[in-house]
Amino acid sequence: TLAYQVKLDAFTRVKKAIDDMIAQLLKEKDAEIKHKDFCVDEFNTNQLQTEKKEREKQDLIAKIEDLEMTIKALTEAIDTLKSEIAEMQVQLKRAGEDREKQNKEFQMTVADQRETQKLLQAALGVLQDFYGKKEAAPALVQRQEPVGPPPPAGFETYKNNAASGGITSMIQQIISDAKAMEAEAIRSEEDAQKAYEDFVKETNASIEAKSKDIVNKSQEKAKAEGDLVEATQAKESAMMELEQLSNYNAELHQSCDFVLKNFELRQTARDEEVEALRQAKAILSGAKFEEFLQSA
Repeated sequence: TLAYQVKLDAFTRVKKAIDDMIAQLLKEKDAEIKHKDFCVDEFNTNQLQTEKKEREKQDLIAKIEDLEMTIKALTEAIDTLKSEIAEMQVQLKRAGEDREKQNKEFQMTVADQRETQKLLQAALGVLQDFYGKKEAAPALVQRQEPVGPPPPAGFETYKNNAASGGITSMIQQIISDAKAMEAEAIRSEEDAQKAYEDFVKETNASIEAKSKDIVNKSQEKAKAEGDLVEATQAKESAMMELEQLSNYNAELHQSCDFVLKNFELRQTARDEEVEALRQAKAILSGAKFEEFLQSA
């Protein structure tokens, strides 16, 4: 009948509405499950990335500290080497000045000794010439008679000074001493010159070695400074990424905290609502309800 058809259409629309509500609830449930899974995954990923980036930052901080210490140590070592080279150069200059002074003193000493020997040799020659001739002709001297009247009482016959031999021996000894002093001065000069040349050679070798060390350490320092710039930039980049991860974490909390805290409660409530709607639809679709429509 018409009344039956009208009732049937009305309840058909009710069941259609129930189906739509159930479909919407299931859609919301699925969307909430996906959102919850997304939140869990994103929180885990964010945490792993943050921990990794934090370790990277700490490693960079340690590297920067190590590089700064290396640069400081190299700078101090280079300054020390430069100071040592400067001191060696001063020592070379002083040694050269001292050597020049010693050589002048040596030249003067040798000149003095040779002049002394020359003068003494001349004096010795005169004495040896004089006394040598007297000794060579003693008979002639004895045969010569004094000229004029005889000498008064107290005057002896003239003869050569007996001490003349001692004087010549003394002069010869002084000449020998002068020669020995000259020889000693020459040996001392040779030793001093060799010591000076050895000192110059060793000092120049040390300066060369230290200069090479300065070059090597300067290269190491330049590399360390370059590494420091890179490490500092990498640390700043890591800190920026950590800030971005922190900001994203805050966004996740705003988007996910409510869902994660109330997920089970909301899922249970939604499932209960769906079950209630299904039970209502089942009642409306049952045989007894069909009988109710026909009898009404």
